[in-house]
Order: sequence, then C-alpha cells, then structure tokens
Amino acid sequence: RGESPIRFRIVGLATGRNADAMLAQAKRFHVHDLALAADSTAQGRTGGSPAGAATPGVRIRMGSQAAEQLVREVECDIVLGAMVGAAGLPATLAAINLGRDIALANKETLVAAGELVIPAAVRSGSRLLPVDSEHCAAWQALLSSALGTRHSALCPPLSCGPDIARLILTASGGPFRTASASATYNATREQALNHPTWQMGPKVTIDSASLTNKALEIVEAHWLFGLPGEKIGVLVHPQSIVHALVEFADGNILAQLAAPDMRTPIQYALTFPHRPEGVSRKLDWGALGKLDFSTPDRERFPAIDAAYDIIARAGTSGAIFNAANEVAVEAFLAGRIPFGRITELSRAALEEVGVSPLRSLDDVLAADAEARRCVQARLRASHATA
Repeated sequence: RGESPIRFRIVGLATGRNADAMLAQAKRFHVHDLALAADSTAQGRTGGSPAGAATPGVRIRMGSQAAEQLVREVECDIVLGAMVGAAGLPATLAAINLGRDIALANKETLVAAGELVIPAAVRSGSRLLPVDSEHCAAWQALLSSALGTRHSALCPPLSCGPDIARLILTASGGPFRTASASATYNATREQALNHPTWQMGPKVTIDSASLTNKALEIVEAHWLFGLPGEKIGVLVHPQSIVHALVEFADGNILAQLAAPDMRTPIQYALTFPHRPEGVSRKLDWGALGKLDFSTPDRERFPAIDAAYDIIARAGTSGAIFNAANEVAVEAFLAGRIPFGRITELSRAALEEVGVSPLRSLDDVLAADAEARRCVQARLRASHATA
C-alpha cells in the first residue's frame, strides 16, 4: 500500500516438515530454491531427488543441512531467520559469516551461541535486525535517542554505554498471569496453549505461558544491545501495547507502543531504515482505556531467574537450557509431564550438564545433544517410577 522505495523478491524458502506450504509459496512468489529439513516428507513431490521437483526449474535441498546449504548457495541481501529452536543456528551463522543482514526472529540463535554470533557479525559487518516485538521496540527507542547518528549505522549488534540505565522488556503474562501456583503448575495443554494476546505456534506459545520466552529474550537482549543482566528487566503488561522501555541515566524513559501484531516488527526489520505505510491496525487511543504494569512472580515463573544465571555463567549454559527446554516442552505437549515440570527440567539440565567454554559451533551442538540426553533420561526415570 502507498509508495515505498522498498521492493522484495524472495529468492529462497526453507521449512522443517511442511513441504506443501513451502511449495505453494514457491509457486505464488516464483521461488526456485528451496530447503526441506525432513527428507521423507518431500519424496512424493520431488521424485526422491532434490533436483527433481514437481515444478520445473525448482531445486529442493533436503536433509538436516538443507537450510545452511540454501543460505550458502543462493545470493541475497537479507535472510529472515525464523526457524524455531536451535535448528536454525547453522544457517543463521552461515549467513552472518557471509556478511548478510539477518532479520532475526529466532532468539535461540543468540541464547545458544551469542558468544559466537556477535563476534562473527562484528567481523563480517552483518547487521542483526531484531524481529521480536520487544527487541524491535528497544531498538527503535535507542534509535530515537541517537540524534546526529545515521540510523542505518545504528543497528545491532550494539554496545550500549553508561547513558543507558536500564532496558525493560514487557510480557503479557500469558494465560496464567493471575492463576494460583498450584493451578499454574498443573495446567493442561489446552490451558497453556490459550494465549490471551498473541497467535503463535505451539512451542512459542508454551514458552510464553511459562515466561521461558521472556527468559530467552532477556539473554537475546544482552547480546543484541551489549547490556549486562542487571540492566535488563521485565514488566508484565497484559495489554501488550508497550513492547519495551529504555531508561536513560538522566531518568528519561522512551517507550515504543504499537498494536500487538507481529507484522509490525517484521515490516520494520525488513524495510529498515524506511518506514512505508504499515500493514497492521493503528492504535485507537480513545478506546485504549488504561495500561497496566506489574513485576513478574518469579516463584511461579522461575525461568526468569534462569536467564540471569545463563548470562552470568556464559559458555554453553544457553545451549544447555535452550535444548533442555525444547525437550521438556515436547514432553508436556505429549502429555508426559505437568506444565510446572518444564522449567524444573530445564534448570536441572543446567545444573547436571557441565557448562563449558564456547569456542565453536561444535561446542554448541555437543552441549545441545548432552542436554537433550539429560532430560530424556530424567523423563524415562520418572516414567519408570510412576
């Protein structure tokens, strides 16, 4: 809508298992290079060969390294990294090493491997343009304070100085914001998936219900903006209108407000530094009423404290916690554990699997695998004694 200097051409698409949706998008947008992580899903459509796609001229790379192969082989200006969990890390790191800009929606990339990703981005000149609504909001607030600085130069990774007193991320509080400790711990799958504000996939929705998503965002903010853990806070804000606040040393605070619609931060990251007409609804200030804020209950939501522990421990701690959480969420969704066990298992893995220095992607993958083994062993043990 409207006139914009931005025009897009999609040159590559990747998916984990949903080959049908990817092929439909490829046909709609005339995309010839695709990646599919699950080989077997595409057998009937590709004749079993990446080069033998049903649509002439379309090449489908298949297997666990397909997305990374796509990034390395297809020229582009920007990569939208939105794969859930640690699966997107190799492809994102490959794009960064090639110096490509990243519209980063996968917070696990920085949680698991921030010590690798940030130095690599600094070396290559790759810009990490945050797509998470909270980090996009913080970035815009920081941009608004940087008078005299070219906006295109002020992009993460950043190293905020002493003029930034505090960055506050907001959380809706999820479906258990006002629930009792017992009701939260024993919540059902259906209750946990009933998010009051955002429409997301099951993994992110469960993470939001446990505030693990916010914990991951704290670690992500640490890496994106170069802030220590003690300068990053969280407020529960059920309306999800204020997405982040930046408090400066002189006491002034800049907040970013927008309707709770993920299309807004996606558009901002993809079109930066331009601001074409928005695709989301505008706020109706007359109907807004009030904005509520409160501090999160860390006893009911212990994942928040885990975030600061990860920042303090560094090394492979983020990879351990992230992988353990992925396995625990899968177990909860499968009905194997109560909701409250998710964070318990994640924190237990953080204690049981030794935190090691992070020197390479192999270290990340090894810690990831060990954390998964740790949680699976605990799940088997609890099942055997049930």
